[in-house]
Amino acid sequence: MSVPVLALVEFTDRPAPSAQAPLLVLGPSLGTSVTSLWSGVARRLAADVRVLGWDLPGHGGSAPTGDPFTVAELAGAVLTAVDRFRAAAGMPNGQPFFYAGCSIGGCVGQQLLLDAPGRVRAAALVSTAARVGEPGAWGERARLVAAAGTPTQVVGSAQRWFAPGFIERDAVTTTGLLHDLQDADRFSYARACEALAAFDVRAGLGPAGVPVLAVAGAHDTATPPESVAELAEAAGGRLVVVEDAAHLVPAEAPQDVARLLDEHFRTPPSHDPEGARA
Repeated sequence: MSVPVLALVEFTDRPAPSAQAPLLVLGPSLGTSVTSLWSGVARRLAADVRVLGWDLPGHGGSAPTGDPFTVAELAGAVLTAVDRFRAAAGMPNGQPFFYAGCSIGGCVGQQLLLDAPGRVRAAALVSTAARVGEPGAWGERARLVAAAGTPTQVVGSAQRWFAPGFIERDAVTTTGLLHDLQDADRFSYARACEALAAFDVRAGLGPAGVPVLAVAGAHDTATPPESVAELAEAAGGRLVVVEDAAHLVPAEAPQDVARLLDEHFRTPPSHDPEGARA
């Protein structure tokens, strides 16, 4: 088993931050590139944050792999990639960064809070849960995709990813994301499914010691608001439900998500067990 090597993307279509700007790291959802998923949010964020994203193995800019990996190994690979970026940019290593991740990217965020809490200044966990789906279903999907490829997932993903009417309202965004899915390496996608099948931090997750924001899409069936609420409660965080969104909230509601991240990373919110709506 080899630890995956993850490609980083710096979002540069926004005002250049200062050399001392804090770092925000964004994580993708399964089947997406971080650029397609998060670019609408990144360009709306305040200019005094440097924004990086990472891609899953075999997705976006990351090399494919046929080797198995775990969510914990992905979290370790994120830390390695961030440290590599800091060294190349002449930035001091080891400083904590802000983190926001969607779906499996949010699972990686939870793992970072468990394994390296001192590295995270604050976290936003989007469309994710302490356990996502059922292991058996992930195993079936992994076997199907390894045998027949990621195009087998396009119809089902389009139904899960987007709230009613979004595909018609924003064909450019949805087409880009669905192309990412079709282009993803089938074996790497299958390995990510296996990593999600094994991911379950319900017994270990507790108050994180850093500010945590959990964001759910009101129409999300993959990680419904009630499962995201359970995560927020366990992590001692705050829940926000975005009304007109499903699973890919950063792509569906970039203005809302950018506003939530700017607020969260500047003013740590108080715990609100009832949640809020956006």
